[in-house]
Formats: sequence, structure tokens, C-alpha cells
Amino acid sequence: METQGNKRRKTIFSFFKPREPTSTSEEHSPSNIDISNCNDQYSSKSQRVEIDVDSLERDPSIRIPIWQHPVNQRDEIRRAYIKMGPYQPIMPVYPRTESGQQYRRFQSSWFKQFSWLEYSPSKDAAFCFPCFLFENKKAHYPTFTTEGFKSWKRVNDGSRCSFLLHTGGPTSPHNNAVNSIDALMNLTQHIDKVMNVQTSEEVQKNRLRLMATIESIRWLSLQACAFRGHDESLSSNNCGNFIEMIRLIGRMNGSIDDVVLEKAPKNAKYTSPMIQKEILHIMANKVRNKIREEIGDAKFCILVDEAKDTSNKEQMAIVLRFVDVAGFLRERFFAIVHVTDTTALTLKKEISDVLDRNNLQISNMRGQGYDGASNMSGAWNGLQALFLRDCPYAYYVHCFAHRLQLALVVAAERETSIWLFFSKLTSIVNLVSASPKRHTELRSAQAIEIAHMVATGERETGRGCNQIGSLHRAGTTRWSSHFDSICSLIDMYKAVITVLESMVNEGSSNSLRGEASGSLIVMRSFDFIFILYVMHKIMGITDLLCRALQHKSLDILNAMDLVSSTKALLQTLRE
Repeated sequence: METQGNKRRKTIFSFFKPREPTSTSEEHSPSNIDISNCNDQYSSKSQRVEIDVDSLERDPSIRIPIWQHPVNQRDEIRRAYIKMGPYQPIMPVYPRTESGQQYRRFQSSWFKQFSWLEYSPSKDAAFCFPCFLFENKKAHYPTFTTEGFKSWKRVNDGSRCSFLLHTGGPTSPHNNAVNSIDALMNLTQHIDKVMNVQTSEEVQKNRLRLMATIESIRWLSLQACAFRGHDESLSSNNCGNFIEMIRLIGRMNGSIDDVVLEKAPKNAKYTSPMIQKEILHIMANKVRNKIREEIGDAKFCILVDEAKDTSNKEQMAIVLRFVDVAGFLRERFFAIVHVTDTTALTLKKEISDVLDRNNLQISNMRGQGYDGASNMSGAWNGLQALFLRDCPYAYYVHCFAHRLQLALVVAAERETSIWLFFSKLTSIVNLVSASPKRHTELRSAQAIEIAHMVATGERETGRGCNQIGSLHRAGTTRWSSHFDSICSLIDMYKAVITVLESMVNEGSSNSLRGEASGSLIVMRSFDFIFILYVMHKIMGITDLLCRALQHKSLDILNAMDLVSSTKALLQTLRE
């Protein structure tokens, strides 16, 4: 038997039938993987692999462990071994082993007592057949799988019998392996078979649930609405936009209403936050792939800006600017990335990762657009300088709209009268709009003023004209908001005067009446009114430039022409 085991010893390459060699002109190294057969490799996972039973080594001490075989072939090898059964050679006399002052040997009667037992003639050792089939790289019991058991005196030793101890309780590794054998041979219970048994009705129901989920997510994301609600329990009157949207779709379609939410099985509702995020990621990837198809092999520019979101996380937005195949200039929002800090190296790494994942080469970059922060525009260690080292054609352009805003802010701060004007304007807007009562008085006064001006012919009538608005506050980050604030004050000048006079006469406190009286004096002063109309004229010109500079289709030549035209108009106004 020992000679027979050595004769049938084979390598791993003898476990399967060899394929006919195909002629090729090149030798492929292990690292040079041929990706042309990927579909064949994937399909082979779902097909049964024909095993040559005669080529499988039976001797437990010689055969190759299961975990060393290819993953997609292990189950078929296990089935082949299970069909052959454990290796239990019956020998007239088994070799003797010295144990202390006695000699002991393996007994063939143990095969009947322990059906899982195997014997290796070449090593004179016992092995466990189920544990061999389902052992991992890190074996639980190496004695019964790789090393072999030889302590014959510890067999039939009552409760201390090594074979009984190895068998263990119902959840021992040995019994788990035995149960795995039963499950492996029961093909009707395998997941691929069970899934094929599903009826077409169940598939249709799952599709309806998934369709309702996808359409709800698509609509909410398009409208930039929140998904989750504060209380999504069954007793809640409002479970959030996502759940309520699915209920709305169900009310409009009875077939969907019969299979979604409470009427769906708990393991296939498709409404969990994880499912929502997965579908959103799929949609985002599809949009990015579509943008990538639009870009093709064309050159592109990147526009990047970072800001903190409501959760106080630093987020970086990446926009791609390119010319499509039809010759139209496009700007596409491509990705938003969370960054741990805003150093130039970190930003470059994150941007490069996004570009690499979408097969966009930095060598095809032809422009960079950022704000004027030192980490972005630094000539030596800024983000633009780092990209210029990788691609010398990726020229940096400071955002023209941002530069215009910086110029206007600096010019306004250096002129004392203009700075005082905007300070007083902000105080007046805050005073009149702070109280809901005063806000209501302002709207009423404006309605009366508009009705009077329409009756006297001072205002034109038409759709969208003569609407009752409110005073706009000037923002700190957008200079165009100052122009909106000036326009609203000019349009509601008389209504604001009326509200301030009412506050002077009927104010609830002396401080309020004093503040209203001071604002009233300022608004009636010549300096304030003169600067109000002068800034309205000047900012009307600069606002047009600011809006034009933010058009997606604007190129650098037209931008320079717009800047020159604006400078000429301002010079004409000065003269």
C-alpha cells in the first residue's frame, strides 16, 4: 500500500485534464495577465469543473490541502473526495509504534466506530476526513489534518479518548465540517438553485419595489431635498421625504402600493439608508461616466474651490471645463471630496486620485481655476505650482469674478464716505427688517405706495411688475448682494421712510426711537441719497460684468473684452 501511494503521488497540475496548448508568439510572465479572457474566467465560476477522480491523491499525508487549490475549483474537488469517501485501507498488520514500554498499533475496527477516520500508510498516522475537506490556511486541528495522529494509547481511553475529544460538541469545528459536507452535497439548497426557483411574480414585485425606490431617490436628489425624517416609525405622521414619496407613488399606482413599505418582506424593502446611499452612488457614477464620455480624449481644465459644510467638514468641489465633440464649451460638476486639511499637497493628492479613477490624465490638463488663497495660487508651493510641475501647459487663472469682487471691496474700504454709506445701509436694513411687526408695516406701506404710483401712471403694469418685496441684506462673500440691497432700498424708499417715522412716533423704547430718528436723518441727507444713486449707477455696470464672468460659455478673450468695456464705461461716468 505504501508503494502504491508513492506511485500515484502527483502534482497540482495533474488534478485536472490539461487543455490543448495554443500557439502563441510570446511567453507570458505571471505578472503579464491577459485580460481578453476575463469573461471566460467569470463564466467558469458558475460552471461545473470536471475532475479526474483517478488523479486525486488518496493518502492523507501526501495529498495537497484543499485551501491550496484555486478558489473556484475547491467545491468540485471536495465533491470528488466525498464521492470516494475517506481513505480507510484495511491491512493485515499495521506498523507497531513504541509507546513507553509497550508497542501499540492502529486498529481497523476504529473505521466502523469513527466513520470519518482516515489512515495514511506512508506516515502510519490517522487523519480526519471532514476537517481535511473544510480546513482553512490556519487549521483548527493540525494534528488531524496535516501532521497526523499517532498516539494510539490515547484511543479507547474512555472520556479522554482523543477521537471523541476531536469530535467535540454540536458546534465544534469537526461537526461544522460534517454539516458542511451535507450542505455541499445537497445541490437543491445551494443559493443559485434556490434563486432560480423564485417565481416570476416575486421577481416582478422586487422590481416594482426597486423602481419606486429609484424614482423617489432620483426626484429627491434632483430637487436637492432631504431624504430622512426625524421619526420614520409606523406611528409617525411624517416619515420624511423618501418614505412619503414612496407612499405617494403607491397611492397613484395600486400594483406598487401592494408591494412596498409595510406590505414588503422585511428582507426586501429596499428602503434602508444603506440602499439609498448605494443607489445614489450608482447614479453619481453613471453621471461621472457620462461626463467622461463627453470629454473623450479632449483637453480639459479644472475649477476647484473648498468650503465647510453644515457638519463642519472641509469639502472640495471639482468642476471640469472642456469643449465637447460638437465644439460647445461645457462646465460639469464632477465630484465633491472631503479633505482633512487644505494644504496644497493634500488638495493635489485628492484631485489626482479623482482624475486617475476616471482615467483623466494630468498631461491633458490645460488650465486651472482657483481663488487667490496662498495655498491655491502660491507661485512656488501652491496647488497651481504643483500641477504645473506635472504639466507645464496647465496654466493658472485666478477667477475673474473673484478678482472683481476683491477690487470692489478694496476700493469701497479705502473711500471713507463709501464705507460709511454701506455701514449705514446695513443698519437701516437691519432696523426695519428685524421685527415681524415692522416688516408687516413695511409691506403695507409699499402696497399703498405702489397702488398710488400705478394710479398716477408712474409705474408700468404687467406680469411680474409691481410685486411687493423686502429689503435685501448685503452679504459678505458676494459683492453683487450689495447691488441688490441698493436696488431694494431705492424701490422701497418712501415705504422705509414711513416705517421709520412710525417708529419715531410709536417706538416701544427711547433707544429704539433714537435709532429710528438717526436712521431717518441719514436717509433724508443729501450725501446719503447722492451716494445711493451714484453707487446704483456704478454697481449696475460692475454687476453686469460680474454676472457675465460667471457664464459657463465664457472664454478668456470675451472676458478680457468685457473687462475693457466695463473700464471704459466707468471712465466715461467719471468724466
